[in-house]
Amino acid sequence: MAALLAMLCLFAVSCTKDEPKNMECDILSAWVEDAQYEQYFYQKADMRCDNIASTETEIVFLVKSLSSLPQIPVHFSITEGAAISPANGSLQDFTAGPVTYTVTSEDGEYRRQYKVSFMEQRIIVDQTTLYSFEHVVDSVNSMYNNATYNVFYELGANGARDYIWASGNAGVAIVHSDFTPEQYPTSSTANGYQGKGVCLKTIDAGTLGRRMHKPIAAGNLFLGSFDAGQVLSDPLKCTVFGIPVNREPVKVTGYYKYQPGAEFTDANMDIVPGRTDEANIYAVFFRNQNSAGERVNLYGDSVLTSSYVVTRAQVASLPATNEWTRFEMTFDEGTVDPEVLAAFGYSMTLVFSSSKGGDSFEGAIGSTLYVDEVEVTYDLTKAAR
Repeated sequence: MAALLAMLCLFAVSCTKDEPKNMECDILSAWVEDAQYEQYFYQKADMRCDNIASTETEIVFLVKSLSSLPQIPVHFSITEGAAISPANGSLQDFTAGPVTYTVTSEDGEYRRQYKVSFMEQRIIVDQTTLYSFEHVVDSVNSMYNNATYNVFYELGANGARDYIWASGNAGVAIVHSDFTPEQYPTSSTANGYQGKGVCLKTIDAGTLGRRMHKPIAAGNLFLGSFDAGQVLSDPLKCTVFGIPVNREPVKVTGYYKYQPGAEFTDANMDIVPGRTDEANIYAVFFRNQNSAGERVNLYGDSVLTSSYVVTRAQVASLPATNEWTRFEMTFDEGTVDPEVLAAFGYSMTLVFSSSKGGDSFEGAIGSTLYVDEVEVTYDLTKAAR
């Protein structure tokens, strides 16, 4: 019996020795805990950043005021066996800018750096907010052969970049990493209605896309974030819609140009005779937390149908035109709680797409939508604190 036990122990040790160490080095979630820090956030849900995309390298917490923020500990869930520096849960000063954290894989061979920052919540004080799309940067995705594509942002407090706009470019990088920024479905154009603008076009998703019955990629831009990790498994969960707002939106206006592609195809890439592609512009205003105070996200499969949606707006039609043409859409009626609104308990998204059926991989390759000078009008009669 003793000999058998010894052999089993040796076998266990041998298995442990041979098991390869984890090569992953990702942050999976980040959070601030301890009730003493709740006073710096509008909502308790703002103290957590969960389901961080595998392609993400920036983590942002939204707070009431940056100047009054003390040194604060951020806790992380990281891939098994990995190590993080500075130490997990250590006190850090975020008032001077982002703090860079380095995650090292268990085998010590791989490292990823994350910039963790705290940013003041964007408070809406004026009746209108104008999005001119003048601010754009090239994003280099190291996970996909240094694929390079355009990312749009706004300027936040103290001139900090506020990446509130997202697109599906990171997903397209999986199949077209060799593209130039202008070849991606969502890119900047120098010839906007005024200054720069946005160019959205529907493209061929390549051989891999066809095999997965996802043959096209429509150009899209929306307020929210994009999780490229689910592009092939559950693409409708890639689009995470909405940014918190402290005012109720009532109307959206802007300018567009649009031309549909020549041949409309379905998800099998079969031509649908007699059908012409359409562009899509819509907006949704929704509750961003549930009764338990947990964060509510809307995705591609729920943005228009979720019970958390309060009001919607959609442009009825976008006729083809080569001239910049004004569009307008008005939100329908809904019931808003002023106290919840003041605490940023509602979010809004704006969505632009070159193919209305792009989320079902239906549309016409070559359909192109240009958008610029988009203005959101808010109801200022509901007070914001």
